[in-house]
Amino acid sequence: MKAFVSFASRPASAGIRHTEWVRFAKNVRSRPGPLTLLVIGFVPLIFASAQVHWKDAMNQPASWYGSAEAVRIADNLLKYQYETGAWDKNIDMSEPPDPKAPPGHSTIDNGATYTQLEYLARVHRASGNPRYLGSFRKGFEYLLKAQYPNGGWPQFYPLRGGYYDRITYNDDAMVGVLSLLRGISQGKPEYAFLTEDDRARARTAIDKGIDIIVKTQIVQNGKLTVWCAQHDERTLAPAKARSYELPSLSGSESVGIVEFLMGIDHPSPEVQRSIKAAVAWFEASKITGIRLVTKDGDRIVVEDPNAPPVWARFYELGTNRPFFCGRDGVVKYKVSEIEAERRNHYNWYVDRPTKLLRVDYPRWLKLL
Repeated sequence: MKAFVSFASRPASAGIRHTEWVRFAKNVRSRPGPLTLLVIGFVPLIFASAQVHWKDAMNQPASWYGSAEAVRIADNLLKYQYETGAWDKNIDMSEPPDPKAPPGHSTIDNGATYTQLEYLARVHRASGNPRYLGSFRKGFEYLLKAQYPNGGWPQFYPLRGGYYDRITYNDDAMVGVLSLLRGISQGKPEYAFLTEDDRARARTAIDKGIDIIVKTQIVQNGKLTVWCAQHDERTLAPAKARSYELPSLSGSESVGIVEFLMGIDHPSPEVQRSIKAAVAWFEASKITGIRLVTKDGDRIVVEDPNAPPVWARFYELGTNRPFFCGRDGVVKYKVSEIEAERRNHYNWYVDRPTKLLRVDYPRWLKLL
């Protein structure tokens, strides 16, 4: 019992994390005895009160969202919310705001805003606490206001200029917003506090979003393909973001778009054509016989006939050739030709289309 008492008696200020308890429980489970039964009974109580990082907050069992820890994080979200109704990105909101932190920006990038809204809805449903409703509604109104008349969403709103204003599929930003609105429009239990008018407004925003998705699908040589990670908000053409994110066909973000489209009940012939064309592009664009490995701290491509298929993050417009790009903005056709910093700190190859092709698309076809 010595180890258990020593670990469990750590003060709350020590920041005991959910993952620490998981590791501890696994160690105990590997050593059968009376202590195992004690921990098995005690761990659920620990999970209800152990501190959870914001990055893990959306991956908890439904009952957890009524816990004191879930409510504590929800209260933090209220403090982080801007007057616009939105939130900033890349912040561990399980920790209270730092009063010395510089002002941030309202955004949907990297899961911001729509994730906070989903979280608040879950906590409200589980706890019954009404103080989160005003915050949710403010964020909901923000998302509707931020949508362009043509149906797209910028990465940041209010607009900041530059690539931040582009219609943003990058990192599934726009798909994340549309998925939240879909749950609202369908009247899912966690959004039961919203009105029928709210649901109707969500449906209108979704319809506009689907329309712009279909319009921005890139045509090459007379064939529909996929999407760029961002499109110009006026011309709808594929657009550049950062210096190493050039106009291209996206082998990653396009998967999220197709998955969203496949979730449409009774899809129109136009949407069906869009999905089928994108899937055909994924099939034709897979890369076989190579594997990306890390050797001596450096990512390199090696030949491997048994490697599963992968897709490039970027394919060149017109040629459909995989390309890579460093911070100098110069196109290269081998990942080894760009600087080590970008080579090792960006996902140049992805396997996201695998599940789409093997599981999700065949299942969707059966539902038509």
